[in-house]
Amino acid sequence: MCGIAGIISLDGRPVAREEIEAMCASIAHRGPDDEGFFIGPGAALGMRRLSIIDLDTGHQPLTNEDRSVWVVFNGEIYNFQSLRQQLEDRGHRFATNTDTEVIVHLYEEHGPALVNHLRGMFAFAVWDSKRQQLLLGRDRLGIKPLYYSESRGRLVFASELKAILELTEIDRQLNWSAVNHLFTTLTTQSSDSIIRGIRKLEPAHVLTAGPQAALRVSGYWDVTFEPDYQATKQDLIEKLREQIDESVRIHMVSDVPVGAFLSGGIDSSAVVAHMVRQTSQPVQTFSIGFRETSYNELPYARRTARIFDTAHHELVLEPDILNVLDDLVWHLDEPFGDSSAIPTYMVSQLAAEKVKVVLSGDGGDELFAGYDKYRVEQRDRRLLRLPRPVQAALRHIGSRMPESMKGRNFIYHRGLSGWERYLDSGVLFRLQSKQKLFQSEVFAEFAKDDPWIDQRAWLARGNGRWLSAAQYLDLKNYLPLDILTKVDRMSMAHSLEVRVPLLDHKLVEFAATIPPEFLLNGSSGKHLFKEAMRTTLPEEVIDRPKRGFAVPLNQWFRGHLEGFVRDLLLSRRCVERGILNQTYIKQLLGWHQRGRPLDLQLWTLISFELWCRMFLDSGARADCKHVRSAPNVSSIASPAIAAV
Repeated sequence: MCGIAGIISLDGRPVAREEIEAMCASIAHRGPDDEGFFIGPGAALGMRRLSIIDLDTGHQPLTNEDRSVWVVFNGEIYNFQSLRQQLEDRGHRFATNTDTEVIVHLYEEHGPALVNHLRGMFAFAVWDSKRQQLLLGRDRLGIKPLYYSESRGRLVFASELKAILELTEIDRQLNWSAVNHLFTTLTTQSSDSIIRGIRKLEPAHVLTAGPQAALRVSGYWDVTFEPDYQATKQDLIEKLREQIDESVRIHMVSDVPVGAFLSGGIDSSAVVAHMVRQTSQPVQTFSIGFRETSYNELPYARRTARIFDTAHHELVLEPDILNVLDDLVWHLDEPFGDSSAIPTYMVSQLAAEKVKVVLSGDGGDELFAGYDKYRVEQRDRRLLRLPRPVQAALRHIGSRMPESMKGRNFIYHRGLSGWERYLDSGVLFRLQSKQKLFQSEVFAEFAKDDPWIDQRAWLARGNGRWLSAAQYLDLKNYLPLDILTKVDRMSMAHSLEVRVPLLDHKLVEFAATIPPEFLLNGSSGKHLFKEAMRTTLPEEVIDRPKRGFAVPLNQWFRGHLEGFVRDLLLSRRCVERGILNQTYIKQLLGWHQRGRPLDLQLWTLISFELWCRMFLDSGARADCKHVRSAPNVSSIASPAIAAV
């Protein structure tokens, strides 16, 4: 696991070593064990290394035999040993035992198509000095990040946005489309960042560019939901067990100890159960909890830890998060509306004290239809069949009701139909509310943009099956932009590698063949997954009600943190920036204090304001110091969004 960065000159100007060194210094947390650089005519590659595989000889950048092809790599290739054998059989010579080196020789054999041979999580850059061509690649599900920008005769890239901001040529101007997306869906979009001109390489895409070739981005993989009605339910159960067992096994390949995040839910418990089968040593497990009983899952995690005899570690969080907010904002890289980043940060800090690698259960809800919203949509499709005139009337009534009036959102929502209703259930601020939240000049920028354009396109890919469409949307949108972004940034803040065996692409492809009726069965989600785990997990783990990674922000923002929230969002600094409307923010704060649940709206505003202070106001580069601390912080997760 590493952080990578690079600068490619497209106009012949030389690249300064100090620039690539500064970029890598800003992401040293991603790789505290080692650093390395390649500086050649028109190109510079850099890396920071967290040593996991081949601790002694895995130094990057790595090259081929004649030193014409160079690579920097972030991630893990789980099938590297079989790939290496195939390449050696074809005459390639290896200088190390690391997985990174297979990428160099695969490039010699297959060019950009090398990505089709990789099984793992990855973001990499290959520089071909003979062809003067750069190749960037990102894994299929978006587990590892990669940003890039083409500006003033250069192409630059890095694992994190902040590394690109180290370069003086980058103008720190807000991307209003990304801001609109953030305040609609909690995150920026899949292809753009919060800074104008800095883009994200999307999951399952490669980029090629060079002095003699135009920049080109293309996709190389996608998942197709196509139910296999030839297989019996028992066939699917057996195949699923085999796939999970194999995926966990290959994800445990490491030259350092491997632990696991454990919530006590079925996904993380299933991963831990399969890990226990693969090792004779107790698995180290890590959990976070709260003093607020309704949010605390520690009893479930402890029970699972006892069942599988793990070496269990846990932390109870308190509502004192102020002394880690700077660190959170720095490491999140962009404003981020999912407050569960806080407990993810803290459980990563806890785990990093014992291990360098952990496995998590992320991906189970998307693959096996575990989210409550799927069951709600199933119910609504069955019950909400109102005539169009009635729907139009409800929308009109709801939109005319005062925002503070109870039932307004319910009435408006019931006036929507199909995917518009489904998307509305996850909206943070509706259009009318954004018009009040932002200054008129800013809102005018939003009028040029549809924040749902990608989501509508992805929903159209369901082949007539609404559940498949909803799952596909989450695999393309919520999973990479929220869940995997949060896990990557918060774990790497503590130099901890997180692997996600439920998102092995072969397992994802298999899950897409499970018929929808085997996923949502009556009022229960994850039906087939639960049946497959009944020989592995106790009934109490399988059948207990689902709990999200939620945080008691509503209580905290009305109590211990009320003054902080008000002082920050109504500060002179925030007012003078000229983006947000303070009158409307005062209304939001008042509604929240009177009992309306607006915790995610307020958290997104807090995240945005703090990000602006750190990355816009100060123009901070590596000199923008952030505070690394280990306080008694409280956990925060994402409950259902109450739209404004």
